[in-house]
Amino acid sequence: MGKKAHSFVVYEVIKIEKELKILKDKIEKVLSSKSIIVDDVTYRKEGTINFLEIVLDKEDGIDLDTIVDATNIINPIVDEMDFIDESFIMDVVSKERGDE
Repeated sequence: MGKKAHSFVVYEVIKIEKELKILKDKIEKVLSSKSIIVDDVTYRKEGTINFLEIVLDKEDGIDLDTIVDATNIINPIVDEMDFIDESFIMDVVSKERGDE
């Protein structure tokens, strides 16, 4: 990879990280009123598939109905920001919990 191409990739990574932080902040603002915690927001590629993963949690755990409700709230925020040029799968999931 040439120096120009490497610089472009670094710029894109920094840009996407900045946008993910803004997205997380926007989602947190809305979901905090429902006591939902936004644990993490990441963007990754697996082969030819791109994933925007949003990990949610609640004090006493989070159920599937809450994940569905949160997804319906998050989707228009992601659409409005429109910062990902490629097609992607938005994956809203609950935080994994180990033995407590």
